[in-house]
Amino acid sequence: MLYWLLKYVILGPVLKVVFRPLVEGRENVPDTGPAIIASNHLSFSDSIFMPLSVKRRVTFVAKQEYFTGKGLKGWLTKMFFVGTGCIPVDRSGGRAAQAAIDTGMRVLEEGNLFGIYPEGTRSPDGRLYRGKTGVARMALESGAPVVPVAMLNSDEIQPTGQIIPNLRRPRIVFGKPLDFSRYQGMSGDRFIERAITDEIMYELMQLSGREYIDIYAQKAKTAAAKTPDPQPATAAAA
Repeated sequence: MLYWLLKYVILGPVLKVVFRPLVEGRENVPDTGPAIIASNHLSFSDSIFMPLSVKRRVTFVAKQEYFTGKGLKGWLTKMFFVGTGCIPVDRSGGRAAQAAIDTGMRVLEEGNLFGIYPEGTRSPDGRLYRGKTGVARMALESGAPVVPVAMLNSDEIQPTGQIIPNLRRPRIVFGKPLDFSRYQGMSGDRFIERAITDEIMYELMQLSGREYIDIYAQKAKTAAAKTPDPQPATAAAA
């Protein structure tokens, strides 16, 4: 109830009027039945603008901490994530990936749309990074098609760390559904799952026009955090 209230009565109409999203390929999202919506991930606002552009509900997972906060802020945060179609997942104990897959499978088995960011985290620099194979495993086990979605400029609308978004028109492109039924019964084969994931990432690269980097985004973030800032050394040398 809260999801539909926010999408069609409160939040959705306001965002559509203010930001006027430009959407291509919306017809590629099936009107009925299960499907996996696989998107690149540039900004927090991806989880708002992309589901807003689809007639059906798109369910994502979010870490459980977003649903257990205290006070008014905690309540507002919980209502936001519930209202945008997110399901809480316990990310402790190293089971985050499997918990997300299990949740996604339940959503797909019910004939619904499940949204996923194959990169696993936001891009640190706007480029497209290596996908994790969970998306392939769900496609193989559920038999659902994968609809690739490119968020083209959400990092310009709401860069990482910025709370108030810039007033620009979001641009979203839905690609044609990818059918992996030719690999039926091959779930668990890591080579097949990698091949499927790479095919999905190739489609995202084509749709988005972003440079592809064949390493995981989280690894790139960790490496960047460990790299010393050269600016002080340059200043000292000067």
